Amino acid sequence: MKTSWLLIVLAAFITDPAKIGKINQVKSEAKKAYQSGDYETAVKHYQYLTDSLNVTEDEVILNLAHSYYQLSDTAQALNHYQSLTQSTKPPIRSTAQQQLGVIKNKQGKAEEALQHFKEAIKADPSNDDARYNYELLKRKLDEQKKQEQQKQDQNQQQQQQDQQKKDQQKKDEQKKEQDKKDQEKKEQDQKNDQNKQEQQKQEQQQQQQNEQQEEQEKKENKPSSQKLEQMKISEEKAKMILEAMKNQEIQYLQQNKRKATQPKDKNKPDW
Repeated sequence: MKTSWLLIVLAAFITDPAKIGKINQVKSEAKKAYQSGDYETAVKHYQYLTDSLNVTEDEVILNLAHSYYQLSDTAQALNHYQSLTQSTKPPIRSTAQQQLGVIKNKQGKAEEALQHFKEAIKADPSNDDARYNYELLKRKLDEQKKQEQQKQDQNQQQQQQDQQKKDQQKKDEQKKEQDKKDQEKKEQDQKNDQNKQEQQKQEQQQQQQNEQQEEQEKKENKPSSQKLEQMKISEEKAKMILEAMKNQEIQYLQQNKRKATQPKDKNKPDW
């Protein structure tokens, strides 16, 4: 009973001629305002339809979203377009996806925009505007990717060239340093060879001097018998001479000793 009464009331509400006339009047005023470019008035009428007259038609919500978009109220436009992506009407769903793509592209989110255009075409393949936007944006992205790849390749090539240049400079510096060390070693080896040769020369000269000195000493220090023969003195006579010289030396020492032990005369001077 109660259920039947509710259905009767609901049917009466829906078929209320006065409300239907009011809705149609506001729709007409909203459409007129939108077409004349008075988007603020259009927003007010469409909001009145949804908020006060409880109109939930997808077309009204879409027109409200369009009005917000024309006023550059991106947040409200996105919100209403997004709510229509679940619409059961393919053309409405396609238009909402297309408009989301337009807004995302303006925000610099090209990849997201491309995806919205793609969804718009899937919802309604006859949506030529969505297809055009999709193909145009895709070519743009492909070109950007191509340019980015070329730039990346150029940067990589430049980095490789810079690295090769650095490696070559390092090799040149290492070679220069090694050449310097080799030259220093060569000069040091030459100096060592000169010093060695000089030392050998000095040793040879010293050896020659020693040999000459030894030869001279040998000549000077001949055996006594040879000297005696040169002096024409016999060995026995030489012994007698040496004995006599020895005796004279002894006598001289004894005389000096006696002089040293005699008492000193105080009356005589020290000298």
